[in-house]
Amino acid sequence: MLTLLAASLAACSPAPEPLLVTFPSGDGLELSADLYLAHPPEAPFIILFHMAGSSRGEYRPIAARLSSLGFNLLALDQRSGNASSGVANESFARARTAKLPRGYLDALPDMRAAIAWARARHAKGKLLLWGSSYSASLAIKLAGDEPSLCDGVLAFSPGEYFGEMRFIEDSARTLAVPAFVSSAKAERGDWQPIYDAIPGSAKASFLPEAAGVHGSPALWPDQEGSGEYWKAVEAFLGRF
Repeated sequence: MLTLLAASLAACSPAPEPLLVTFPSGDGLELSADLYLAHPPEAPFIILFHMAGSSRGEYRPIAARLSSLGFNLLALDQRSGNASSGVANESFARARTAKLPRGYLDALPDMRAAIAWARARHAKGKLLLWGSSYSASLAIKLAGDEPSLCDGVLAFSPGEYFGEMRFIEDSARTLAVPAFVSSAKAERGDWQPIYDAIPGSAKASFLPEAAGVHGSPALWPDQEGSGEYWKAVEAFLGRF
């Protein structure tokens, strides 16, 4: 577990400047992502997936802290998105120009492509999937359906967002890696059945004392109660 001094340093240390990288999705769509490398390839690696209407910019406010905790990072632009933190979603723009579908489930091949790209080039140690809202659900689905895909999952505000009952819950039943689930306080009912379906004891959940925030922006420094979220996240990440 981090000491108070280490946590303080992590909160204020600068992140490595993100390197914009591109690679193809399963159907050939060019995807954009921010790559943050500050550690050897054997260091744990987190792939960061954004929420609806968002972009890789969702993680600009928290990348420094994650990097200072010892993780290399890849923040993806999925084709289902738009913009965040002043950063436009380039994958979404290309998909729109090409008249490709841009629904939530259409982002699954993008997420798989990011995992494969990271594994092939940079992630030689533990690999974690981090999702926000719809992508939190899809991260659970990917990890549950493909047991060797990753070593852990962090899901912020997951739910059954896909018009089919127990679509994510059924995949959660075969999740075999440590999982962390969190959300705004009022959203607990959206994910509790999914969380309950995850087998074993290598799982953790967190709800804030305050109202909290939907998705990964709950950890942005300017959000009330972000420190609560970080304490829980850092405790979970300490396993890796």
